[in-house]
Amino acid sequence: MSETSATTEVASQYAARVASDLESNAKEQERIGAEIVALQEQLTALQHDHRVLVNIQQALAGAAPAAGGTPVPSPRKDAVAEPAPGRKGTRARKGGASSQSPAAKKPTAKKTSAAKAPAKAAGAKAAGPTLVELVRRHLVAQSEPRSAAEVSAALAQDHPERPVRTTVVRNTLEGLVAKQQAQRTKQGSSVYYTAGGAPEPAPAPEPASQAESK
Repeated sequence: MSETSATTEVASQYAARVASDLESNAKEQERIGAEIVALQEQLTALQHDHRVLVNIQQALAGAAPAAGGTPVPSPRKDAVAEPAPGRKGTRARKGGASSQSPAAKKPTAKKTSAAKAPAKAAGAKAAGPTLVELVRRHLVAQSEPRSAAEVSAALAQDHPERPVRTTVVRNTLEGLVAKQQAQRTKQGSSVYYTAGGAPEPAPAPEPASQAESK
């Protein structure tokens, strides 16, 4: 009796699993069938649009020759009368040349003024302080050491009109350290910078009266 009951239990488990698989298969068929129907509708719509576009293209191609078939007459050019031999023809030519010269010179003046405008704008930009000057001024104004990120953030806030990158500021600070215009200190893995001694100014030239007395 135990073997019969075990066989019956295994058969019931297989039957339940087969029934579950059949149900899943049926649902998958319904899903795929619905997708096929939707894709078929999309394909039918695309085919209809394709036929409409082909008809429009053919209609436009047939209308193009009709629109351009009628030649447009070119404007008549007035016949240029040849000047009669003598002084009158020479005077007419001189007058025409002199009347055209001011008109030919005006575009050149406009181009020159237009070319000077960018040059003036470039000169105005170049007159501003350099990044090295801005970095050094900021260090001099600080009472505590500053990192490259802090210096770049402060410069970006004070000068929003010019781009400031941390890597460029760090290179600028290292250049100041190399010139002994800044000092570098390291705290753990962080590097801080402070303003160093500025180079001594050149001595002022002595007055001419003192030089003669010597």
